[in-house]
Amino acid sequence: MELKGYQKQVIDDLANYFEYLQNHKKAATAFNSFWQDKVGYYNPLTSEGMRPYQNTVPGAVHLSIKVPTAGGKTFIACNALKTIFDAMPDNKTRAVVWLVPWSNLLDQTVRNLSNPDHPYCQKLNSLFNNRVQIFEKRDLLQGAGFNPSSVQEQLSIMVMNFASIRAKNKEDRKINEQNSNLANFQIDERDILEGTEKEALINVIRSLNPILVVDESHNAESDLSVEMLNNLNPSFILDLTATPKQNANIVSLVSAIELKKEHMVKLPVIVYNHQNIESVIESALHLQHKLENEAKILESKGGKYIRPIVLFQAQSKGKEDNTTYDRLKAQLISIGIPDDHIKIKTANKDELKGIDLMSPDCPVRYIITINALKEGWDCPFAYILASLADKSSEVDVTQILGRVLRQPYVMKHDSTMLNLSYVITASAKFQNTLQNIIKGLQQSGFSEKDYRDKDVMPQLAKEEVEQKTLDSFLFPEQNNETTAFENGFDTKKILFNPEDISATNSTVFEIEEIAIAQNEEFQQQIKNQENSDFALQTYTEVGIKVKQYKMRENVAKQAREIRLPKFVIETPKNEFLLMEDGATVILDRVNLLKNFKLSDKDIQIAFKSISSELYKIDTEEIGKGEYKMSPFKIENNLVQEQITNYILAKPKEGQIKDLVHFVVKQIDKMPPIAHTEIKKYVTRILENMSAQELIDFNQYKLSYADLIKKKINDLADSCAEEVFNDWLAINKIKSEPIWKFDESIIISKLGNDIGNSLYIHEGDMNGLEQEFISKISGFSNISFWHRNLGRGKGFALNGYKSNHYPDFIIVTKNNKVIVVETKGSDRDNSDSSAKLRLGKAWSTASGSNYLYMMVFDKNAIDGAYNLDKAISLIQQM
Repeated sequence: MELKGYQKQVIDDLANYFEYLQNHKKAATAFNSFWQDKVGYYNPLTSEGMRPYQNTVPGAVHLSIKVPTAGGKTFIACNALKTIFDAMPDNKTRAVVWLVPWSNLLDQTVRNLSNPDHPYCQKLNSLFNNRVQIFEKRDLLQGAGFNPSSVQEQLSIMVMNFASIRAKNKEDRKINEQNSNLANFQIDERDILEGTEKEALINVIRSLNPILVVDESHNAESDLSVEMLNNLNPSFILDLTATPKQNANIVSLVSAIELKKEHMVKLPVIVYNHQNIESVIESALHLQHKLENEAKILESKGGKYIRPIVLFQAQSKGKEDNTTYDRLKAQLISIGIPDDHIKIKTANKDELKGIDLMSPDCPVRYIITINALKEGWDCPFAYILASLADKSSEVDVTQILGRVLRQPYVMKHDSTMLNLSYVITASAKFQNTLQNIIKGLQQSGFSEKDYRDKDVMPQLAKEEVEQKTLDSFLFPEQNNETTAFENGFDTKKILFNPEDISATNSTVFEIEEIAIAQNEEFQQQIKNQENSDFALQTYTEVGIKVKQYKMRENVAKQAREIRLPKFVIETPKNEFLLMEDGATVILDRVNLLKNFKLSDKDIQIAFKSISSELYKIDTEEIGKGEYKMSPFKIENNLVQEQITNYILAKPKEGQIKDLVHFVVKQIDKMPPIAHTEIKKYVTRILENMSAQELIDFNQYKLSYADLIKKKINDLADSCAEEVFNDWLAINKIKSEPIWKFDESIIISKLGNDIGNSLYIHEGDMNGLEQEFISKISGFSNISFWHRNLGRGKGFALNGYKSNHYPDFIIVTKNNKVIVVETKGSDRDNSDSSAKLRLGKAWSTASGSNYLYMMVFDKNAIDGAYNLDKAISLIQQM
């Protein structure tokens, strides 16, 4: 199981933050600078930008990631642990406390992280070399496999719920009590929490200075919960949530639209409001059969097995009464639903225990519940939420709606109906119900745009509705009415034949029409969002106000029509990815390096030569019969080598092993080059070094590691460029007009205002950039210019070089587009030459209306231009 595109972006954002942390040292400064570069400086008067870092747990870096329900937060966290520990010192103990709010979620987390067949467990084993152990609280208290030696040798994940740390009851207080099973741990007096015994579990955890992963972290924002986090003495805290609270330090956020694009969720939600509860049940039953029938047809054509499930949400009476739900189940059986098709799942009654809802052998199609989120069950086959609230109630689905949003098998199905989810109600207060649905979506990380509604309850019924409850149906003997079901819902009014799978009612046909029409509208919204400023919309979705600068009106029309080409490659048909013949994807450097191997590459690197300061002190005759002790430098290389080997504190093999670990960690990931290949390459380099060279390496290991990384990059660039040119020659790489100007831009730092810019304000510029654009901006042939944005915001030339963001995009009045990269005289290097070659290839492939220019203030390299020459040529275009 690999990361989805948006999940990888979350990991990249986290890694990017650590780069800021390395430069700024302090968590708050790094966080603030991280967001300033993205959305500009924070303005407390207008609340524009990202609010400064909130230091609620002073001893730890505390970050939050926002991912909607069904976005794979746990899988993201498994991958994030590697990124976090890679940023820590080498001797950092790999101890993790994984906190969850509810006991059922604890059981699920332990089960998934421990199961060798589950993707979470497999990913952890892959990232941490199969040295991973999962502990529950009872394991820790008993010392079962939990000891000083094990925690030093492996990744130890301690899964606990909030209650365990808050220690309110006797069982939970054991975490604070003396425990002889933990006597082998060395605990510093400074790590002992006030009011606890020294050899208590809480103090062992504190001594490990663990990483905290806080699942559903919006439940851990109270003063008590913040105290709980502080009591664990963490070094780093990663919050996982769909709805970050006000004091969350969001380092990465995912829009709901990303989940829909990756087929993670069934959106939009189709909401249908009936006149009465009988109609809710009837429509739910028929819609389930309609969906199952479509699923069977798809399966017969090679599709995946799907068995759509209805979630009947019953009213809570404040205190659960199992008899109530048993009676509801009995009444549903009385209208023809087989007994084994119905299960009750509440906090106190669990008929789903031990049942695999995804199994083709499972008969369950209807689940009676109240609050599925806290009840701990989850199944992507859940398609329909049918509320059985009385008609005068506002249907509250805030805690349950997320259970019907997950898309089976994370793929688009060939039936529109199977790509959406459904809520069926009978509420006279439907607008209030819709607000609860919106609230439910928001609590799952989605928005009010993600549903479509239809209300068929007559206005008269809304005004005259009487108080009628579910109990009227379940307990007719309590009613004074002569007709048993008159005040509840009448099973006699429900027309349903479980044997006739093709039967349906008129409402289902209407729901289908609504679903198809609204799905088309929703897909158009996705397309529109892809063509707009996606980052801005994502920030706005989570309430981050961003200062944005629009296009100038007099050039906006021309700018909107421009599409800058990108290099693309054709992808073979892939049924799993639902790609058609002839589909193309944007070329990535990774595509060019699929056959790249370091094993056959040279290891010649010009390391800084450090002369050996090796001396001997011996007697020197200064006169007849007179001697003194004097130092003599040893110049003989063979003697140097022999002496150096002799006096080394550690054998050469041991030094190499330590240095390989250090260098590989510094190099980090270089996709698609495998980690093992990098390790073998670094080992080859070090094994070919003399003992003296290893001493030099130890002294300058950061610089040497950078040189090795640059060498690997240069080798990869060379290979990528060769493949790129070959593919261009055989037309495997093409140029397609893809990139467009955003309607508005976000600028972290404003530049000086210069005429004829595309946007009202443009970004900051250095001296050469400002001199260049000032001279060309007023030319009569120039329509507008734009200071191109970097770091994923602007236009990048894609190919064998990563992230080449030219400085300017200039457009003439006759629609010629000139892409310009400026360079100072000190930038005459191989990197500039490679970028220039890529730019020239882009110009050639894109056609005569597109030109790439590299401009130096002086001493231009071959193929580039000096400043005055470039200005002169642009004026003539």
